[in-house]
Amino acid sequence: MRDQQRASEAFRRLPPIEPREMVGLWKGQCIPTGHPFDGVLENLGWFGKRFRPDMRADALLFRSDEHRLVAIDPRWIPLGLALRFHEIGRTRAARNLFSYLQRRLRARGPVASLKTMLFGGVDSAAMIYDDQPIIDHFRRIDQHWVMGAMTISGDERFYFFELERVDEP
Repeated sequence: MRDQQRASEAFRRLPPIEPREMVGLWKGQCIPTGHPFDGVLENLGWFGKRFRPDMRADALLFRSDEHRLVAIDPRWIPLGLALRFHEIGRTRAARNLFSYLQRRLRARGPVASLKTMLFGGVDSAAMIYDDQPIIDHFRRIDQHWVMGAMTISGDERFYFFELERVDEP
């Protein structure tokens, strides 16, 4: 819980970012805090997120191979089970199964919206998932990096991550 508190404090100290400044491709990495999802996305080949000029987003981009990114539709992810059995998400078996299922889980378009939201008393960019009770809140680290705090409705823990702006592959 201490790491959660430290990450929360660091996040609150960061300045806000406008949704338009998020447009582009971002490579993600977990900030380990003891959250059940720590290490799960990386194990499954998570690349990051893509924000479009129309304020729509590919919320979950995964590497399909060295040069190809696949947008996954999070509507098919059973959040309650994922939180409860998170240890499985860090296994080689989960990585292999996810790789096999990527084609079936592929998004047919953007699956989230980007807008300004109040979080922790600060208006900043947030990504609202279309079909899951998830909101990712963002704060600026610098012009190339942002910190994210993923919230899941009904769960008081935050999943913290960083995004680095990258060129399209």
